[in-house]
Amino acid sequence: MWNLKGVDAIAPADPAGLETLGRSDCYMLLRTVPIGRIVFTEAALPAIQPVNFVLDGDDVIIRTGMGSKLAAATRSAVVAFEADQYDEDALAGWSVVLVGRAEAVADDAERRRLARLGLTPWALGDRPHYIRVRPEIVRGRRIRRPATL
Repeated sequence: MWNLKGVDAIAPADPAGLETLGRSDCYMLLRTVPIGRIVFTEAALPAIQPVNFVLDGDDVIIRTGMGSKLAAATRSAVVAFEADQYDEDALAGWSVVLVGRAEAVADDAERRRLARLGLTPWALGDRPHYIRVRPEIVRGRRIRRPATL
C-alpha cells in the first residue's frame, strides 16, 4: 500500500475524479517506483519496453546492452517514458508521462558518475550502456475513488 499524502494537484479533480499533477509532484512520484516503460519507434511502429530506471536530476537514466534494439531505437530519438502505480482495492492510482529526446551517454567520466547512482539492471547479461532521456514535457494524472462510492 502507498499513500499520496503531500502530493498537490495543480487543478482540482474533475467530475470523474482525475487530478492533473504539477511537475514537482510528478518527479516525487517517479522516485517511488523502480520500473517504467519507454516508448520508442521501431521499424516505423510504436514499441514499448519495460525498464528499470533511476532519476538523475530531472533526467531518466536507463542501462542497456550493446547492440540492443532499445539502444539503437532511442539514440537521438524523441521518446516517451511512463511510470505508474495503482491500488485496485482503493480504486486509486497515478500515471506520469515524460516526453523528450533520448541520447546515448558516450563520455566515460559521465558513465562512471552514472554508475555511482546505483542503477542495477534487472535483465541478465552485460548492460554497459546508459541512455539519458531529457524530458521536455512532464504530465501526471492521479485518480482517487470518489467519496460517494
